[in-house]
Amino acid sequence: MRLNLVPAGTGLQWVRLGVKTFFRQPLALSGLFFMFMAVVSVLSAVPLAGLPLALLLVPAGTAGLMSATREADAGRFPMPVQLLAAFRAGRERRRDMLALGAIYVIALLVLVMLAALFASAEPVDLTPPDSPEAAEALMTQALADPGLWLAMLLYLPLLMAFWHAPALVLWHGTSPVKSLFFSFMACWRNKAAMLVFGLGWTGLLLGVGLLLSLLAALLGGGGLINIVAYPLVLLLASMFHASVYFSFRDSFVEAGASEAP
Repeated sequence: MRLNLVPAGTGLQWVRLGVKTFFRQPLALSGLFFMFMAVVSVLSAVPLAGLPLALLLVPAGTAGLMSATREADAGRFPMPVQLLAAFRAGRERRRDMLALGAIYVIALLVLVMLAALFASAEPVDLTPPDSPEAAEALMTQALADPGLWLAMLLYLPLLMAFWHAPALVLWHGTSPVKSLFFSFMACWRNKAAMLVFGLGWTGLLLGVGLLLSLLAALLGGGGLINIVAYPLVLLLASMFHASVYFSFRDSFVEAGASEAP
């Protein structure tokens, strides 16, 4: 495997391919994503060990969703067993994926601890708690909190390191540490395409949000929109995870293969 450099416009192509592939198998891909989120949510509710265990499985779940997307892209129906692809690939791959998950848990713990050290300790007046003024004060304090900005700053390189790592471990047997390094370098070298990818998804989400707001205004109430919003968010999240597969597919090529134009 070697790094493949792509032009900035490829990021928008990843968005389109994710949406297009999702609509090939909408029930399967959204169902698998819902199953993954349900497992994570249930585990997170377990006292003490639940949240670390849920985070431990995030790389494996990401690899499973990417495997399901690859099946859909090939014209095959992704079965639920695809979600367990990381655990069905042999003992070595399973061990490396869990090691990757352990690194993820430790990295997030360090990030949260560092952010907490710089968090603002000033209380916010939330009287009355349901008033618009209280919500505005809470938002203002959050945006002015240096701990929040530090967490966002530190999470960006962490996200880059784990973006391609699960797929590298699953499909190419890359060691956890090397997969993190290769993933970070791939995101950095293709940073223009990744930026366009992020902007494309941001624009799509904002457009959907604006459409829902207009519908709520036309219908004279938000009750129906609130019912529609949650399933719509689920579908959009499924599309997003489908597009992640294509960012990996185009960022790495087999040795000797021609690069993308």
